[in-house]
Amino acid sequence: MSTFTIFLALIVVVAFLLIVVIMVQNPKGGGLSSSFGGGGTQQLGGVKKTTDFLDKSTWTLATIMLVLILVSNVTISRTGTAESKAIEQINTQQPAPVAPAVPAATNESTETPDASK
Repeated sequence: MSTFTIFLALIVVVAFLLIVVIMVQNPKGGGLSSSFGGGGTQQLGGVKKTTDFLDKSTWTLATIMLVLILVSNVTISRTGTAESKAIEQINTQQPAPVAPAVPAATNESTETPDASK
């Protein structure tokens, strides 16, 4: 497995988690926090703590994704350079194809006329 493949898998996982965290949030105060205990005052974790957790996890996952994308970009450029050098080395080792020789055209008008006729 190449380094790029590992970073790609991590980016996909973080993107999926980020989608889930964003979809759980409700901009009007409902979301995940409303599913814990309904409208009672004795909620698990409380509305404020759930909102803080979702907000912090969104920013954390977004930061992790940004870092993974930037680091994977560095690995791509290094890999691309090595591959292009290898291709260039292969091309220099193989001789260039030789074009077939074209026979010289004979020009009949340059022949000297026979004076005996």
